[in-house]
Amino acid sequence: MLWEWLVMPQGLKNAPATFNRMVSHVLPPLRAFAPSYFDDIFVHSRAEDGLSAVDVHLRHLRKVFQKMRENKLYANLKKCVFCAPEIPVLGCYVSKSGVRADPEKISSICSWPTPKNQTELRQWLGLANYLHKYTKDYAGLIQPMSSLLKKDVAWNWRPEHQDAFDAVKKSLASAPVLMLPDTSRPFHVVCDASDFAIGCALMQFDAEGRERVVIYQSRQMKPAEKNYPVHDKELLAMRYALIKFRVYLLGEQT
Repeated sequence: MLWEWLVMPQGLKNAPATFNRMVSHVLPPLRAFAPSYFDDIFVHSRAEDGLSAVDVHLRHLRKVFQKMRENKLYANLKKCVFCAPEIPVLGCYVSKSGVRADPEKISSICSWPTPKNQTELRQWLGLANYLHKYTKDYAGLIQPMSSLLKKDVAWNWRPEHQDAFDAVKKSLASAPVLMLPDTSRPFHVVCDASDFAIGCALMQFDAEGRERVVIYQSRQMKPAEKNYPVHDKELLAMRYALIKFRVYLLGEQT
């Protein structure tokens, strides 16, 4: 005799992967306007063919619900959000304007008191690192504080550490709304290198002709890299940018 689950049981090791595989087979025809992440489906719409964004959105929702009905998938109405101008997605907020950081996370970082030891500094950096993609030259900003986390280094919080601490807070408090990547428009990459860090930004011009950031990336240099001549440091930054932004740049106009 064989037994078959009618619903996905909680706690099975392979449950997430099995469920995600099922969803990835069911929703591909709708992926252009209804991407999914595990059990979350994000339906986004814009005005087209003489219809308003709301009318198009309702049409998209009907297609999603029909596909769910055909495959006996059910939504929890209490967890559904309809016709919202902005939605939370994986720790950030997404709207037609772009992607912005969670204001609660920014508030937590900016209200954090000055660290009094290495443990508190690690905790704060762990929280701030989560939002590094919103901060230009993040690795360079935190470099003075990173030196305090090295092995066998005595804790000595000096003015330069406080300045770096405040600079990161200020940068995150004014974090930009990142542009959603538009594959119909060219990408361009901006790189820079200092004496101890390299950084880069992936950028695009939006429909209004404004130059906007898609994402920031940066890292501190390794000890040997700090000895490179200036032109090699710049090349290192370019190589780093092409690796980090590879998924955006391959096959696209730049």
